[in-house]
Amino acid sequence: MKQFLFVAVLLAGGAAAAQPARRPAPASRPAAPPSAPLAAVFERYSDRTNQLFPLAATAQGDHRFDDQLPNDQTQARRDTLKRFYTRYLGALRTFDRARLSANDQVSYDILAYELEQRLAGYQFNNWMIPFNQFYALPSSLAQLGAGTGAQPFATVADYDHWLGRLRGFPVWADSAIGNFRRGMKAGVVLPKALVPKMVSQLRALAVADPAKSLFYGPVKTFPASFAATDKARLTPLFEEAIRRDVAAPYQRLADFLETEYLPQARASSGVGALPQGAARYAYAAQVGTTTTRTPEQIYQTGLAEVDRIHAEMERVKAETGFKGDLKAYFAFVNTDPRFRPFKTEKEVLDAFRAIQARIEPGLPRLFGRTPKTGFEVRATEAFRAASASAEYNRGTPDGTRPGIFYVPILDPLTFNTAGNPAMETLFLHEAIPGHHYQVSLQQENTTLPKFRRFGGYSAFNEGWGLYAESLGPELGVFKDPYQHMGHLGAEIHRALRLVVDVGLHTGKLTREQAIAYMQANEAISEQGATAEVERYMAVPGQALSYKTGQLKISQLRDRYRKQLGPKFDLRAFHNELLDGGSMPLTVLEKKMNAWAARQQ
Repeated sequence: MKQFLFVAVLLAGGAAAAQPARRPAPASRPAAPPSAPLAAVFERYSDRTNQLFPLAATAQGDHRFDDQLPNDQTQARRDTLKRFYTRYLGALRTFDRARLSANDQVSYDILAYELEQRLAGYQFNNWMIPFNQFYALPSSLAQLGAGTGAQPFATVADYDHWLGRLRGFPVWADSAIGNFRRGMKAGVVLPKALVPKMVSQLRALAVADPAKSLFYGPVKTFPASFAATDKARLTPLFEEAIRRDVAAPYQRLADFLETEYLPQARASSGVGALPQGAARYAYAAQVGTTTTRTPEQIYQTGLAEVDRIHAEMERVKAETGFKGDLKAYFAFVNTDPRFRPFKTEKEVLDAFRAIQARIEPGLPRLFGRTPKTGFEVRATEAFRAASASAEYNRGTPDGTRPGIFYVPILDPLTFNTAGNPAMETLFLHEAIPGHHYQVSLQQENTTLPKFRRFGGYSAFNEGWGLYAESLGPELGVFKDPYQHMGHLGAEIHRALRLVVDVGLHTGKLTREQAIAYMQANEAISEQGATAEVERYMAVPGQALSYKTGQLKISQLRDRYRKQLGPKFDLRAFHNELLDGGSMPLTVLEKKMNAWAARQQ
């Protein structure tokens, strides 16, 4: 799921089968609003955060800063942020946590964690690597500028705001080059394998002819309400901006990376090879998991989960009647025509919509609340489909933009229903009840401070998405063993990430060994494994979040089921989990333990 810019009925029936009568799920207690002095601190913090991070504000639907693109590549910017975090941590500590309400204590703990974590990051010079092939402002700007993202293009003012925002990019690009150069001198550089990918991405966007640029999209789709004079004024301004503020700086970035940076990029795969390598990765693992678990503990968990899931895959494979080993099964699923039934893009999208229709009757048994935010299934735009994964883009709380489940469909004829992940699993994770429920219910909960309504932690968000996949049997899916195997394939993929991410960054695995390990343990092509491994090389620790979060949520559910016995209600558990929004797992466990105590 991207939070910036940040998820066919195969068998009939099942989900709506008659169930024994049950008592209604006790609703989670609505959170009381914060006390006035604390609420004022939270409000000022959120407002200042949106001023400092205007792209995130746009994604949230706060359009006050749509014309701004601050240069976050300067020492002055880093100093400003450090003072900002220090100031609000000090303000927070003026409150006696023990005297706060339960909900205020959770808010206190989340904000304290967030501020302490960000301040701790200043011990490392990660700013010397301004972007990579996975997280990159140039790529984010392209999605915004194409008119298909969060940047609005509904009014003449919207168009002018975007031109204002775009004017900040050339300076940003030149500052990024300066920081890359400082990294070259300090030995803080990207792995050599990643740089050509970045160059290709940049060159694809450095289109000299404005009319052929992705950034020309809003001009091609002027609203019908625009006057001819507005179109006549805006069109040459966009053409000039694309030449000056897009094509030229993108070209400079690509040329620099290819001719100057690539020769000095490093041969090593992990950040363990950089100065402060071990500490740098330990911090990244803490950020990714929001726990204090060590890389070695995470690695051992990954190995154990791979073994467990392999055993389950062998059992389900037997249900399909397939006689070969797992590697042969993976090849069978990837090549047999029965798993590629589609002829058109619409058929693929309709198949996902049919999965939604199939699980809907079972949702009330698991959830006491459903989002008000609209939901749509769409094909990923052609310009980014080749390098995109299926993803969820959040909607806005005011309903002006729905939550969107994007599916890249390069060729409907090759779209695999039971691949990795299978269609049912993919929908449960990225759409419903995965990211759409988690993000929308959080944003719609107006009793939460804004930093909780719109904030997020990957370990919670992606942990919930992976946990949501496990609800498949309770929602009437995975009855087809091929879909069940696809679900297990998705789960083992996340378990492999624990092994590979830690292995890469602690020197246990080289890039080539990591690619081979993934291919040996799941249904993935060499190209797919390479893209995954290079993602982990670019963003250390992020891939640890999925499995870590899922294991924690599943652990809590099992604990309370045993602890509460007949008093345990799954709907109430889910309500409590989602009502509070995304939070560090350490805070989540404390909050959920208090909930369980109240049930007794």
